[in-house]
Amino acid sequence: MDEQRGFTTEQVHGGFLPDTAHGARVPAIHMSSGFLFEDAAQARDRFAGTDDGYTYTRLGNPTNADVERRIALLEHGAEAILVGSGQAAATVAFLGLLGAGDHVVSAASIYEGTRGLLLQNLGRLGITVDFVTDARDLDAWAAAVRPETKAFFAETIPNPKNDVLDITGVAEVAHRAGVPLVVDNTLATPYLVRPVDHGADVVVHSASKFLSGHGAGLGGVVVDGGRFDWTTNPERWPHLTQADRALGGASHTDRYGRGAFIAYARDVVAARVGPTPSPFNAFLLRQGIETLSLRVERHVANALAVATWLEAQPEVTSVDHAGLASSPYHDLARRYLPRGAGSVFAFTLAGGEPAAHAFIDAVELFSRMTHLGDVRSLALHPASTTHAGRTPEERAAQGIDDGLVRLSVGIEDVADLVRDLERGFAAVRELAGTDREARPAPATTGTALGLPTSASAWVPEAVEAVAGAVPAALPVSAAVPAAVPVSGAVPTAAGAR
Repeated sequence: MDEQRGFTTEQVHGGFLPDTAHGARVPAIHMSSGFLFEDAAQARDRFAGTDDGYTYTRLGNPTNADVERRIALLEHGAEAILVGSGQAAATVAFLGLLGAGDHVVSAASIYEGTRGLLLQNLGRLGITVDFVTDARDLDAWAAAVRPETKAFFAETIPNPKNDVLDITGVAEVAHRAGVPLVVDNTLATPYLVRPVDHGADVVVHSASKFLSGHGAGLGGVVVDGGRFDWTTNPERWPHLTQADRALGGASHTDRYGRGAFIAYARDVVAARVGPTPSPFNAFLLRQGIETLSLRVERHVANALAVATWLEAQPEVTSVDHAGLASSPYHDLARRYLPRGAGSVFAFTLAGGEPAAHAFIDAVELFSRMTHLGDVRSLALHPASTTHAGRTPEERAAQGIDDGLVRLSVGIEDVADLVRDLERGFAAVRELAGTDREARPAPATTGTALGLPTSASAWVPEAVEAVAGAVPAALPVSAAVPAAVPVSGAVPTAAGAR
């Protein structure tokens, strides 16, 4: 079929190869470590790379390959590699580009695990990194470039501040410096934005999050846009442009052209480091991808409804959601995320850590756990968990206040979510010795819009009223009941998101 198909069609049908043996409509789970050769000649050819069949699951598996094809299609990429986790994806991408003495320019607002990977793990290998505090400052990106710089790195929607990336702007700076832009698209997913379409060169995901969607399995993905020309400055990429004995004396660029990076990342990095996903996890991931757009529509509608409601609460000093007109990233959300600014964001309580802990301990529907992108709503206190390894000064520089609470809003009924959040606020008021009636609400955007301030008033009619009041709102989908249109404007401490 040559016609361009819609996203939801591709997430169900993209990359599917018919089962010629049995006619199964759902691709099989190939739980096999190795694969039979018909004869010695076939074994020889597969090891030589002249026969495309499978040899060993660490090197490739039909179940995993099905998911790779689908994700590459959805991201508008040339090819994808499925690995065991999001951290594995970032590691494979970096090791496919970098060597001792190389340098990375990264946004400061990134996942703590990736920050640690860059500073500690890659640092021990002689790779250095500089962080750009304000990712909107394109001059700061340019000023951080050195002769040994080999990559830029950033996230489309960083966690937990929802501070949207100017993908095109950063990509243009990277390309003027002669290096690729690597983007983590975990929290946006290709349904909300395809970074390759805006100039990114390599995209990584923690597929454990929204792509899988159900918190049932780990996975990661590296996607190559296939557009970066590695031969323009061949001396920068000797591992890709110099002769390789394993390729019969050809270089990776000779053999694979602009696909040299992904071939090297697959055959040299991933194959040897071995971050292989179980085919069963790949199957779970594929099942999740088939409903991705439907889930994300509901995620982002619920998140905007919750963020708007939170903005009206007197105990809240700020809400970090780019879908709100009050966000300094609202313009970037309008530009890059017309379907919504995601569903992972934060809000800050005036009462600091005691208030945040009281709030989190009181909720019942929101799960207290370190994970994101689940169909279930989740809540966490970053300052004492994911960002506990940072100094107070470092957290303050990143806007991680002691009273900040991170939410990953799920697909439940929004009235139930707000009712549960109301339990948290009741606990905060009890801790402070105040009650709602004694405290006038501040003149926030939410209050000005006349939003309900209690869960009992948060009914579908009220949600629709919010939809009519939020400026520049774009409908998410008529199929999402009681959905707020998304504003068109828009580890443990060491290892979990």
